[in-house]
Amino acid sequence: MTRRPTRQRQARGASRVGERFEAVVGPVAHGGHCVVRLEPPEARVVFVRHAIPGERVVLEITEGTEGDRFWRGDAVEVLEASPDRVEAPCPYAGPGKCGGCDFQHVALPRQRELKTAVVREQLSRLARIDSDVEVEPVPGDQDGLRWRTRQRYVTLSGGGRAMRKHRSNDLVAIDDCLIESPEPSDHQALGRRFEVAADGFWQVHPGAPDVLVTTVLEMLRPQPGERCLDLYAGVGLFAAFLREAVGESGRVVAVEGDAAASRLSARNAPGVVVQAGDVGKVLASAFDEPFDLVVLDPPREGAKRAVVEQVVDRAPRAVAYVACDPAALARDVAIFAESGYRVAEIRAFDLFPMTHHVECVALLTR
Repeated sequence: MTRRPTRQRQARGASRVGERFEAVVGPVAHGGHCVVRLEPPEARVVFVRHAIPGERVVLEITEGTEGDRFWRGDAVEVLEASPDRVEAPCPYAGPGKCGGCDFQHVALPRQRELKTAVVREQLSRLARIDSDVEVEPVPGDQDGLRWRTRQRYVTLSGGGRAMRKHRSNDLVAIDDCLIESPEPSDHQALGRRFEVAADGFWQVHPGAPDVLVTTVLEMLRPQPGERCLDLYAGVGLFAAFLREAVGESGRVVAVEGDAAASRLSARNAPGVVVQAGDVGKVLASAFDEPFDLVVLDPPREGAKRAVVEQVVDRAPRAVAYVACDPAALARDVAIFAESGYRVAEIRAFDLFPMTHHVECVALLTR
């Protein structure tokens, strides 16, 4: 699992990198870290990785200068451990090592509790929604390991492979990544095979396609003759099943920004009207008609206001929003609320064990 290079920021005073502090770990935060509030004279918030709420740790600053509002750090020594702390199964997980996994030091049930807390906090803070959603396990991994069916490595000059450290271009040589699946994806959902480009997008957890399609269909309850709009449709995963549900008298339109994926969706979902192009631009100029149902499955940054407003303009009776970032979901849900759409149901799935990532599906209705 690779990470984008850290954007260089202008220094705001003397560096505090390498300094150590003893502190009690506060609540989990979005992004795979916990919040620590250092006491005066520092009086600074530090986002700390490799910790668990309630622990007393020694943390080392990894990013931060005298003038920054907050710092980043790693828990490098645990003075009072949480009962949920376990030894990381992977030798490459931990401070200063591979940046791919955030929670290998946390027992799997507690990982899901931490993710649940993050999803609820984001919904409450950004969308003013008090939710009792809980992150659910999904079949297809081995106690949180061996689930990632597509993995990318950096090839080392002398042979071998490597991963990047957290928020860094520095490399860590890797012999065996424990979240990588021994088997590639079969690109199937509910027994139906889909054609996917070699470098194309497909859910990386083996259980994801089945659980996401089932959840979306159960939430939307498409009826024969209804009109459906599948946005960010990929290779037609949702569109294919929506087409079956609405039948010959219905209509399904699939819009996807990636031209290659869009071409494949036409093959994977016969009978679906397929349109390649930026979702916002397509909706601004085409398919300006009422739709009964909409599926939104945007990239990590979410759909954003322009697309949400275009969806609302089609006046669907229900929208299923599939999101891999709870913050983006909560922001967009708040925009839907401005037009009278409310969250009727929400579920969250642990499709990325050992990491902070979580997949949510929200049902919005008028």
